[in-house]
Amino acid sequence: MSSRLVGVGVGPGDPELVTVKGVGALRDADVVVVPVMDTGERGRAEATVLHYVGAGKVVRVVFALNERTDRARREAAWDAAGERVAGLLREHSSVAFATIGDPNVYSTFTYLAQTVGVLVPGTVVETVPGITAMQDLAARSGAVLTEGTEPLTLVPVTAGAAVLKEALRGPGTVVAYKFGRQAAEVAEALRESGRLEDAVWGSALGLPEESVRPAGELDGAPLPYLSTLIAPARREAGRGGKL
Repeated sequence: MSSRLVGVGVGPGDPELVTVKGVGALRDADVVVVPVMDTGERGRAEATVLHYVGAGKVVRVVFALNERTDRARREAAWDAAGERVAGLLREHSSVAFATIGDPNVYSTFTYLAQTVGVLVPGTVVETVPGITAMQDLAARSGAVLTEGTEPLTLVPVTAGAAVLKEALRGPGTVVAYKFGRQAAEVAEALRESGRLEDAVWGSALGLPEESVRPAGELDGAPLPYLSTLIAPARREAGRGGKL
């Protein structure tokens, strides 16, 4: 029988936000792989997983999660991680890979699955969706993501502030991921577009160090890398105005 590689979304950090199906997938797997940086500290995915499975079932695999400029180093880390997981799939019938958020939204699992598919042909790849940071921030802040016919645009600010500025010129809600290192540029883009007042940002959602604040308090100081921003759509028409 073919081995199964299951990408499991474990949410943004709060263990209570892992779905019932996600918990079942983690517990059913022979081993659970969690991504870690080469500095070795425990990441959010691992901390969340350990609420549901024993440490003896968890395998830590190094990824260059913080590498943005050295493509060769990043590719080498993907290759090494793929080889490690491929080895696990040759020994076990089911391997789960835990990823923060959702495995199909800006997730390391995408690259891992592509690599493993080449190394272990016939591997069955599945995903279990997870709660995303934008959903969690919306719930914690009271920001409504979409109404009626409004579009929703998700932008990784690692692509550059210009991408965010373009999105803010549109009519719908804009969500920005990974903007912490460019907090000053993000604050300026919100001011220029007139969308600073209703915007909100958050980091470490569901964790003891959680911060959820109005974007108007952004002072240009760098924030945690995984900070999330919601700039809601303009809604001057009142209830149901976008239907």
